[in-house]
Amino acid sequence: MKKLLLSLIMLYGIETSAQQKDYPYKPVSFTSVQLSDNFWLPRIKINHTVTIPASFERCERTGRLKNFEMAAAKSGKFCTIYPFDDTDIYKTIEGASFSLSLFPDKKLEIYIDSLIDKIAKAQEPDGYLYTARTIDPTKPHVWAGAKRWEKERELSHELYNSGHLYEAAAAHFAATGKRNLLNIALKNADLVCSVFGKDKLHVAPGHQVIEMGLVKLFRITGKQEYVTTAKYFIEERGHFAGYDAKNKDPWKSGAYWQDHIPVAEQKEAIGHAVRAGYLYAAVADIAALTGDEVMLKAIDSIWTNMVTKKIYVQGGAGAVGSGERYGDNYELPNATAYNETCAAIANVYWNQRMFQLHGDSKYIDVLEKILYNGLISGVGLDGKSFFYTNAMQIKNHSLHKDMEGERSGWFDCSCCPTNMTRLLPSVPGYIYAQKGNEVFVNLFINSNSTLNFEGKAVDIAQQNNYPWNGDLKFIVSPKKGTIPFTLKMRIPGWAMNVAIPSDLYAFQSPSNSNIQIFVNGKAAAYEMVSGYAVLNRTWKKNDVVEVKLPMEVRRVIANEQLKENSGKVALQRGPIMYCAEWADNNGRAANLILPAATSFTTEFQPALLNGVMTLKAEANAIIINDTEVKTVKQPFVAIPYYAWANRGKGEMMVWFPEKIKDIDILPK
Repeated sequence: MKKLLLSLIMLYGIETSAQQKDYPYKPVSFTSVQLSDNFWLPRIKINHTVTIPASFERCERTGRLKNFEMAAAKSGKFCTIYPFDDTDIYKTIEGASFSLSLFPDKKLEIYIDSLIDKIAKAQEPDGYLYTARTIDPTKPHVWAGAKRWEKERELSHELYNSGHLYEAAAAHFAATGKRNLLNIALKNADLVCSVFGKDKLHVAPGHQVIEMGLVKLFRITGKQEYVTTAKYFIEERGHFAGYDAKNKDPWKSGAYWQDHIPVAEQKEAIGHAVRAGYLYAAVADIAALTGDEVMLKAIDSIWTNMVTKKIYVQGGAGAVGSGERYGDNYELPNATAYNETCAAIANVYWNQRMFQLHGDSKYIDVLEKILYNGLISGVGLDGKSFFYTNAMQIKNHSLHKDMEGERSGWFDCSCCPTNMTRLLPSVPGYIYAQKGNEVFVNLFINSNSTLNFEGKAVDIAQQNNYPWNGDLKFIVSPKKGTIPFTLKMRIPGWAMNVAIPSDLYAFQSPSNSNIQIFVNGKAAAYEMVSGYAVLNRTWKKNDVVEVKLPMEVRRVIANEQLKENSGKVALQRGPIMYCAEWADNNGRAANLILPAATSFTTEFQPALLNGVMTLKAEANAIIINDTEVKTVKQPFVAIPYYAWANRGKGEMMVWFPEKIKDIDILPK
């Protein structure tokens, strides 16, 4: 037990040496939080009972596991499509390890150990681990190159594979205390550190994640070389002579890999959105661990660009399908929105780290928007059907095959399903953070948690029905006596008339509802600091804090630069963005108009889509009969965006016109 506790402390950076710089705001480990809510806990259980087993089964059925077996035998032919297919096993092990910490499962633990044994046998004596080459070094994968690392910059994904190995190993060590996967990862990391560096091989990883992985290994081992190598990989970007930084083609300029100019000079979110998010999270890690002010300034600029010009209203990122990448400023089309699920996951990692750097609630506001909307939309309610991309609209006349609104059980490139397995069970770790004697309440999820202040323990119980209800209750109970500390309660931007921390989206009309906070039944005096209501007192057993947030249906409008959304509104209630789906609206959704005077009612429907709060109103619908076009009034129903495409294939809309300005005549 002591070994497991130590591994958690080191992994999450809760304790570091006096000399080591680190994040000033530290998350409370997910293992210290026990969920009891009706929103996240069922999802995490389905992830454990359905998603993870399905992912492992599909890894076996598609040959991903066989690749490791053939690598161990040094015989056969790489039998899947991509050289990064190894990571689907690593990511699922990571998710399963997180899940083991929440739901002890001996059978699953034994199965994971059997996979680790196969991985160990596939590893070469010097630590190299990459089945696409090891199976037959004379005939490696076409993306791999004739020699190790030869095509790392743009194709091979050798370091990407290593990064996900490290992340899986860190999670497995934290969950079990076992070193079997950790030793494999450390052996590989030592090889990587011996090969790459300022006086060694010069390469910027083509697909980032190894940087974050190295940081996690550092937190476990204290080996400074891992931080040095991660920093090197970041600083190596922008120095490759083979790219033309002025070329508008992101592949030829290096922008696709965020390799067009040095990171220190980058000011906007650019290129492949998943790679970008992993890079930006890693830059935050290194800025925290080294105190590098140049990196800190760069990452602040990039975040500002993303949140002011490049994020969709439901938290999606990466607008352009060609290259799965960020587009130009304000390039956020609805009809072809890409919004890869992995990009949403990467943005959660990034925004959490931005909070840990600065302690400002605006980063959690963005994280919450992504988490409740554009991220969990990526997995079906059944736990085994997925979206790779997350559309903003589906119309019957869509010309894009990938915009048909139908989930898949697996993909040739199945990075998103396996990525989801590791994100979901880590959600409890985003609820609280600490800095000295300050406790930050970032997410509102029914739970029981234990926090520590210099050896003194405090239990905090959350009792709420969030995100459907804004009445929040917190019971604070020191284990012994009384404890003075500051409780900082995040007041979400949406509750203070801020749709997103920029002018990219805004609420059409301000709300006059007040936020109320009570301590032991009495109205509490508090000040607002960086988006947090500050409650500073000496806490005793069973102190009760109540927060009442206004849960109103709000109309969201877009910045005038988003021409496509001119005259349209999106709907939001609390943190949840809504959409209209064909199944609730007479078989259509793209023909609906919401006049400015439309009023909404809400109804929680426990039997619909695993239980959702619906919005209801009367809308105008455009009806076309051969030569006649007319509008009729009809009932309107909106469901949470995350829940769409769970009842079959059909139309879906997020943005609704308030009036008819024109009509396009399309060929049948």
